[in-house]
Amino acid sequence: MFDIYRKVPKDLTQPTYTGAFISICCCVFMLFLFLSELTGFIATEIVNELYVDDPDKDSGGKIDVSLNISLPNLHCDLVGLDIQDEMGRHEVGHIENSMKVPLNNGHGCRFEGEFSINKVPGNFHVSTHSATAQPQSPDMTHIIHKLAFGEKLQVQHVRGAFNALGGANRLQSNALASHDYILKIVPTVYEDLGGKQRFSYQYTVANKEYVAYSHTGRIIPAIWFRYDLSPITVKYTERRQPFYRFITTICAIIGGTFTVAGIIDSCIFTASEAWKKIQIGKMS
Repeated sequence: MFDIYRKVPKDLTQPTYTGAFISICCCVFMLFLFLSELTGFIATEIVNELYVDDPDKDSGGKIDVSLNISLPNLHCDLVGLDIQDEMGRHEVGHIENSMKVPLNNGHGCRFEGEFSINKVPGNFHVSTHSATAQPQSPDMTHIIHKLAFGEKLQVQHVRGAFNALGGANRLQSNALASHDYILKIVPTVYEDLGGKQRFSYQYTVANKEYVAYSHTGRIIPAIWFRYDLSPITVKYTERRQPFYRFITTICAIIGGTFTVAGIIDSCIFTASEAWKKIQIGKMS
């Protein structure tokens, strides 16, 4: 009496070709939906959100910077990196974790450096300020290969401006011109399925080119990177569909498909029987 799945004896059922066709289509359709849901269950979804916070509080108020720039018309002895900010830092000729590679038979230079900046507005610039003797006409035409902040994120489905200046080519600009790159740095957090977080920074950039004169009337060009931090943090989180939701969806697919297919088969069978009765009535 408690059986809600009452059985109908087989001798009271009637198989039809229409029912067989609908059954096959029903199974194929359910298999397609099942595979689609299985693919979605296995795949990882990346959700992003925005909030106001300083995510990397363990960094000691520092941001790691990676810079790779080529100056094909400036000797390596003249190239230097200067760093200054609103906390009073003023460093001329930063050399720690940096490397200079001669280009064009020594007439040019590629500067590669990794350094840290404070989480306050400031700037760092490539110039000849640290050289013992200033050249008469320094050529600051350049190519920026890389400028990145924080950890490197290699995630396939995350698109962002982590190296917005990568590939910037200023070889055709005025040789004596200074270049100002104004950066707005946006903290970015990536959290994987295991809960591990990686901290990086995206940035937007605007630039201008101008000729600057010193108080002595000489032209001393430089490549300036002026930065400020955004209070908004972007967070990417890896998520996977819960197993209970996957099972619920599969049950809905099976039950819904069988129900709809049963209604269609019942309508076709009823219409077919009615048509047979009409034909018998005409014949009689």
